[in-house]
Amino acid sequence: MIFLINKYDLRIKARDVSKFVYLFILIIFLLEACYSFKGVTIPADVNTYYVENFNLSAPNAPVEIDIQFSESLRTKVRTESRLKLTDTDPDVVFAGQITGYQITSEAPREGNTVALNKLDITVQVQFTNHKNEKESYSRSFSFFRTFPADQDLQAVQESLNRDIIKQLTEKIFNETFASW
Repeated sequence: MIFLINKYDLRIKARDVSKFVYLFILIIFLLEACYSFKGVTIPADVNTYYVENFNLSAPNAPVEIDIQFSESLRTKVRTESRLKLTDTDPDVVFAGQITGYQITSEAPREGNTVALNKLDITVQVQFTNHKNEKESYSRSFSFFRTFPADQDLQAVQESLNRDIIKQLTEKIFNETFASW
């Protein structure tokens, strides 16, 4: 069985393929204009945000953790959304306080000792959407990390705080801007 394809058939097929490719590229650009592939959906009328400095009301927490958290949330919103930071009449506002900073013993082992300690940080967030009050919320977010009980907290505290703050800001960002 022999198939004969003339030049005319090849030109039509090549033209159809290139039309399809151009159409596909156009659709991708259009989708990207109204939807981010990170799952972030921010209404077109929301253009600005502000993150107030979070208050520190957790006993035993490092003094600078509230500033680190506030800066981390500002950076997260700035780098992963199209919103612009402003303190004058923002469309959305994040405020709140760090309410918990607890170290607890985990994973008991024989000899009345523990294998792990757990550092848990809790943040109360008040999110206000001035464009759509129905999307505003007040909610508590918490995240923890464990570390070996034989390690000194002072030696690992900075990296634990950084990791936990990163996870907390991710949770808050997703709760606010990702619609699943």
